[in-house]
Amino acid sequence: MAVHEHPHRNSGFHLPNFRRNRTASGSGSAVSARTGTQTARAYTFASLRLLTGFVFLWAFLDKTFGLGYATQSGKGWIDGGSPTKGFLGGVAAGPMESTFHSWAGDTWADWLFMLGLLGIGVALIAGVALRLAAVAGTVMMALMWVAEWPPAQHLFDGSPSMSTNPFADYHLVYAVVLIALAAASAGDTLGLGRAWAKLPPVRRGSWLR
Repeated sequence: MAVHEHPHRNSGFHLPNFRRNRTASGSGSAVSARTGTQTARAYTFASLRLLTGFVFLWAFLDKTFGLGYATQSGKGWIDGGSPTKGFLGGVAAGPMESTFHSWAGDTWADWLFMLGLLGIGVALIAGVALRLAAVAGTVMMALMWVAEWPPAQHLFDGSPSMSTNPFADYHLVYAVVLIALAAASAGDTLGLGRAWAKLPPVRRGSWLR
């Protein structure tokens, strides 16, 4: 009787599959790199959020108590000073000059401006209601941009406006930053964004995020 060796019989010995190992290792490295990138991005946005929040909150504190920076001691809001009179009263260019002059020092303008600074600053630092903060902050920055009116090279009295750019200034940069922070859900890292999002009113109305 002849004995034939089966050509497909498994000998039980295998060489290691380096290609598969390399693929698995490469896949793990890619996931790790992607996770690291996402973490770095989250902390970068969180840091930007906190710094921007401090800008708004400090402006509120300085104008309220006259801490000696933009507002001199004894001239704060709490001392009877007006947070809007100097800025709006000094508008000397642009299509809304007379309108801003009429608003300067009005009680409603002072309260609206100060509550805006406080609300935006607290929201950014806490990491909550970033969409509302972005809307309010963008409106505020747009009005301040119009008040300074960068396109003008000269003021109405003919003196140089000292504008360095006809369009892009820090007000527009702040507005874009606020929108980016809201779009990136920047309050979820180093903030209360996740807890805020779980509240029933926020779950029902995503615009409160």
